Amino acid sequence: MCLLYENCRELEDKKKIQNLLTLVGTDTGEVTYFYKEPPNKVSIFQKTIQPVGICEQNEFSSAFRADSKVSKRKPAMREKEESSEQYQGDIQTLTLQVEALQAQLEEQTRLSREQVEGLIEDRRIRIEEIQVHQQRNQDKIKELTKSLHHTQELLYESTKDFLQLRFENQNKEKSWMLEKDHLMSKIKQYSMQCKKKEDKIRNVWPVIHENHHHQNEYVKSLKDKLVQEKKLSNMYQEQCISLEEELARIREEERVRREIFKDRTNKMGRRLQVMTKRYEALENRRILEVEGFKTDIKILRQRLKDLEQILYKATLNAQANQDLAILCEVRDSNRRAHKLQGELKNLKSKVFGLENELRLC
Repeated sequence: MCLLYENCRELEDKKKIQNLLTLVGTDTGEVTYFYKEPPNKVSIFQKTIQPVGICEQNEFSSAFRADSKVSKRKPAMREKEESSEQYQGDIQTLTLQVEALQAQLEEQTRLSREQVEGLIEDRRIRIEEIQVHQQRNQDKIKELTKSLHHTQELLYESTKDFLQLRFENQNKEKSWMLEKDHLMSKIKQYSMQCKKKEDKIRNVWPVIHENHHHQNEYVKSLKDKLVQEKKLSNMYQEQCISLEEELARIREEERVRREIFKDRTNKMGRRLQVMTKRYEALENRRILEVEGFKTDIKILRQRLKDLEQILYKATLNAQANQDLAILCEVRDSNRRAHKLQGELKNLKSKVFGLENELRLC
């Protein structure tokens, strides 16, 4: 339907142009060309129509050549002069209207370019903010990895110290047990010696009655030594128990530290996943916004081309009732321009809304 409408309109335009050419008349060197497609920029030349004086000279020269047709062409000459003056006035009004439309189009293109440049600048700022945020996240990850290595080193050192203490305690326990066995063997030996001595004393009581007091003192000293050895063994046992309790406490603290470290690592992993997901969502949203901006720019360019085609067709339309059609087209173009401005405002508000959402995110 659109093609049929355009073809019909082109045929009507050609008929109007042919009618105008028949009214004005053409020189021998004039040739009329028709564009299949409108040019990129509408240009209006003021010198396409010959002035009235040249037309009169051509008509007078033709009148001198053909004396028999002078009386017949005088009313036609007057009609041509009137129509040429009217046509020239219409062309001047049309040129003024076309210049006004061109100024409006240039203003609209300038505004659209400024808005596109502003959107590009906002996109660049957003990319810089995302890069800064990524750098901060990388710095945080580096700090966390550094703290992780530090805690691992501390854990390694604590385990090493713990194993060293355990090994030392085991060696001490072994030495204490050996010492205890040695003391017990000595006690048994001393007890055996005491029994033997008592037997000897009983046998030779009259002989060694004088030395009995010394023997008793010696036995008392041995008993005191035995009591001291028992105290030492009890003290060693208490130390072993305290060391075992300290070892259990260290193990419990190490287990708690491991659980805390595991929880922290899990939390940091979750936060890292959330940040990566947010970054991917922001990147996808940015790509979609860029594609939307590109499509909007293409639509605006297509609408500008349509306006240029309408202006080009308006320049080709030249008939007595052409003013009304041009005014209608100008009114339509103004409405479209207002509509474009409203769409640009809506796009700008959407862009600001997206920026606010990104800032909130």
